[in-house]
Amino acid sequence: MNILMVGDIFGEPGRSALHKLLPALKREHAIDFTVVNVENAAAGFGVTPQICKGFLDLGVDVMTSGNHIWDKREIVEYIGRENLLLRPANFPPGTPGAGWITVKAGPYRIAVLNLMGRVFMTPIDCPFRKADEVVPELKRETPIVLVDMHAEATSESVAMGWYLDGRVTAVVGTHRHVQTADERLLPQGTAYITDLGMTGPIDSVIGVDKDIILQRFLNQMSVRFEPARGPAMLCGVVIAVDPDTGRATDIKRLRVPA
Repeated sequence: MNILMVGDIFGEPGRSALHKLLPALKREHAIDFTVVNVENAAAGFGVTPQICKGFLDLGVDVMTSGNHIWDKREIVEYIGRENLLLRPANFPPGTPGAGWITVKAGPYRIAVLNLMGRVFMTPIDCPFRKADEVVPELKRETPIVLVDMHAEATSESVAMGWYLDGRVTAVVGTHRHVQTADERLLPQGTAYITDLGMTGPIDSVIGVDKDIILQRFLNQMSVRFEPARGPAMLCGVVIAVDPDTGRATDIKRLRVPA
């Protein structure tokens, strides 16, 4: 079984890149299941119901998110009824939406768990303890468990990879918008990468117009961030999985210009 996990979709350039590239990538790599992080899909900040519907219509199976999930007010009602859009599971109890889901994929079932780090980010509940709580429940349903670890600190993502090695199929990082080159199979059979990277405009500063960001660094004045324009790239990984054991057998990095 081949699973595609795509890094943070940023604004219209990222959405356009996904729409252009996803069908061909699914054919080329014989993809059985697709997970996409969508929290920056609406002009770089949040996501809307209409954008989510477009991704699902395109063939995305599950959408993950992170700290920007609440940036668009209309998503609160939508996430309460569309369980294919996840928010981090370690938000406090009572937060709208779900942090994990199990989905049928052909003759198999695949679970996706969305977690968020706490280092340099919102002080929410512990992602490690939440994983301890949720992963055994998911493993009762399927051996295939995918984890999106949305974190600022690379150390926190690396730690989660080691913490869950052998307990889940994959731990992939999102949020930093810069793809890392450390993809590997951990000793107990978990596929790992610190960050999938960004699906969005190439000539930018992590998605934002570079001139705006340069001025921010130069004069330290607040400015309105705008997504950069121009060519885009899709970043992510393809993970090969033994569906009977849930162990990953390969992980391959993708950087595909649109």
